[in-house]
Amino acid sequence: MCSPKNGTCSCNSWVFCGDKEKCGTRFGECWLTKQKDVLAPEKQESESSKMWTSSLIFGSDELFPECSPHSVEYILEVLAHGTCSSCHFFRVESRGESWDVNGDHIKNASFGLPFAMIQGMFEPTGPTANSIPEHCPSVTRGSIAWVGSGFEFLISQANHQEWSKYDTVFGSVFQEDIAIAERLAQLDTKPEVWSNITVEILQTFVPFKIPRI
Repeated sequence: MCSPKNGTCSCNSWVFCGDKEKCGTRFGECWLTKQKDVLAPEKQESESSKMWTSSLIFGSDELFPECSPHSVEYILEVLAHGTCSSCHFFRVESRGESWDVNGDHIKNASFGLPFAMIQGMFEPTGPTANSIPEHCPSVTRGSIAWVGSGFEFLISQANHQEWSKYDTVFGSVFQEDIAIAERLAQLDTKPEVWSNITVEILQTFVPFKIPRI
């Protein structure tokens, strides 16, 4: 459905006729469709007379609406606005000698410091985050997750099964883009102590933008 060369998609949404009584001969039909603007999709108010159910299609390596629907809805709302003046990365830690290039923990190595992750602030202008806990898989290499219930998030460079599910995973970066996270983790840092844990803070924060797509 999507071209690997330029990312364009011929279909970006679906509709399903799931009410046997109302759908009649069309019961069970499922159609792929295309919204003109996936960030501002055409919507119809939910009514008892409606027989179609619809939703958007997401890439398997981008967002996880099946287990973090509130987070994904929030991210799409932010993308529709295209503003995030306070968004930046402030903490970076490499894989060190604890995790290999695939993100797997090295036998007998410590679990940090460093912690093989990049932490940032996602505080856009406009929409407000919903802090309802959600239940996606544990943090793995490439995972993007909220840290607690605030505006902070992390991108993991390793498979962190030792971390609790307190961090809500709502998406992942493309595997080919993890190299960017690895390069960020090599920037100059300074140590700080948070709750008796030493962390590495960027000497100069790295801002990022949320373009309207």
